[in-house]
Amino acid sequence: MRKILLGLPALALFAASAPAFAGGTEPIEGITISGGITGVTDYRFRGVSLTDKDLAIQPTLTISHKSGFYVGTWMSNLKDSYTYGSWETDLYAGWTGEVGAGITVDAAVLYYTYLDGHGDSDYFEPYVSASYTIGPVTAKAGVNWAISSNATGNEDWFYSYGQLSAAIPSTPITVTGKFGHQELGNYAHSYSDWSLGASATFGVITAGVTYSGTNIKGIRPYAEPRLADDAVVFSLGVAF
Repeated sequence: MRKILLGLPALALFAASAPAFAGGTEPIEGITISGGITGVTDYRFRGVSLTDKDLAIQPTLTISHKSGFYVGTWMSNLKDSYTYGSWETDLYAGWTGEVGAGITVDAAVLYYTYLDGHGDSDYFEPYVSASYTIGPVTAKAGVNWAISSNATGNEDWFYSYGQLSAAIPSTPITVTGKFGHQELGNYAHSYSDWSLGASATFGVITAGVTYSGTNIKGIRPYAEPRLADDAVVFSLGVAF
């Protein structure tokens, strides 16, 4: 479903990014189970709406080990379609850890699957990112590689991005800015996306607002321009 709005014959916020391990319980030594559920006013994937600008509910669950290895799943409802159905399920497995003073690396493989869809839609996307933290500021860069398959038009796709976030001292607020570029090989037009947002966390509750935009407008037939319009998206989530 990540690509249905690009008009491709078969394809994908947190995406382009690693899962967050907020909160969590430790029922077995060294093992932590964390997750939550978030509601958003629009499911935007790399700047493009996958819910036809409607609401989405997005649960997630991650099992992580103190060694840094983790597995998990993330889900979201979609605009119903024949190819992708009405529900997206992402499965992921990887490793994250600090490799130097303030430097954290995250490497994993994502599998996008659409259980009630039909046709070629599922695909793998390995990714790697590195982040560097100085005080309240964290800089992050990463790349995702959608491996060539029927779902990608038999093209390798690459998504690269840079992100900067800063926690405002003495407040529960974090501000985040991001710029990304989606390469779609020779199959379709590539494009860039950007976002600027803020979130506030109160215990297990997080509320956020994000402004999202792309330069995808007007490149028919690869997208409905209105689904890539600049937009403001609100979110409210609870973690455990």
